[in-house]
Amino acid sequence: MQGWADEGLSFVTVLDDAYPARLRQVHQAPPFLFARGRLVSDDPAVSVVGSRKASPQGLHIAAGVATALAQRGVTVLSGLAAGIDAAAHRAALAAGGRTVAVIGTGIRGYYPAGNRNLQDQIARDGLVLSQFWPDGPPRAQHFPMRNATMSGYGVATLVVEAGETSGARIQARVAVEHGRPVMLTDLVVERNLWAQALVGRPGVHVVKGTEQVLSLVDELLAEPERVEEFLAQLLSA
Repeated sequence: MQGWADEGLSFVTVLDDAYPARLRQVHQAPPFLFARGRLVSDDPAVSVVGSRKASPQGLHIAAGVATALAQRGVTVLSGLAAGIDAAAHRAALAAGGRTVAVIGTGIRGYYPAGNRNLQDQIARDGLVLSQFWPDGPPRAQHFPMRNATMSGYGVATLVVEAGETSGARIQARVAVEHGRPVMLTDLVVERNLWAQALVGRPGVHVVKGTEQVLSLVDELLAEPERVEEFLAQLLSA
C-alpha cells in the first residue's frame, strides 16, 4: 500500500469515508477502488456514454452536453472509450470542468492506447478510477462491471448514441435496476430495439436536445433525495 501511495495512487475500500457515497448504495459496489486524481465522496456526476464508432452527430451531442454540464458545475462521468466517451471527457476539460473516467483495466493501464494523453490529463485535472488490480489487462468481463460502477457513481446516465450490442445499453439497463434516472436521446430510441423496450420504464426519459437534458439534471440536483426515494420505491415494489 505504501508503494501505491508513493506512485501517486489512492486505494480506498467500501468502508472508507473517501469511497464514493452513491456507489456504496448499489449491490455491485466494488469492494475497493484505485484512483489517480481527486476523490470527491458526494460527487454530482452525470454519465455521458455511447458508441465507440460514433457518428459526427453523436459526437456533437456528447460534446455539447458535456460542455453545458461542466459549465453548471456538474461532473462529467464516462468510460474513456473511443467515440462518445472521449468526446465527453475532452469537452468537459476544455470547458474547465471536472470529469471522471472509470476504466476497464488496471489503473496503470491505457485502453485504448490512443487515449493515453487524455487519461493522464484526466488524472491531473479530474479523476481516473479502476476497480481492478493496478496491472490488470482489459478483459471482456471488465467492461460491464465498469458500466455498473459508472451507474452507481453518478446521479443519472445519458446514452447519446449506441448500437444493439453497445456497452452503453448495459449501463442503461443496470441504471434502471439501480433506480437511477436514464436519459436516452431520440437518436438512440429511433435506432435500437433495446432502447425502445426501456421507454416507459420508471425513471427512463427520452430527450431531444441539450436543454431537455439540462432541465432534468437541474431537477435531480435540486432534489437530491429523489434518487433515494425512487430506489426505495423500486425495492419495495
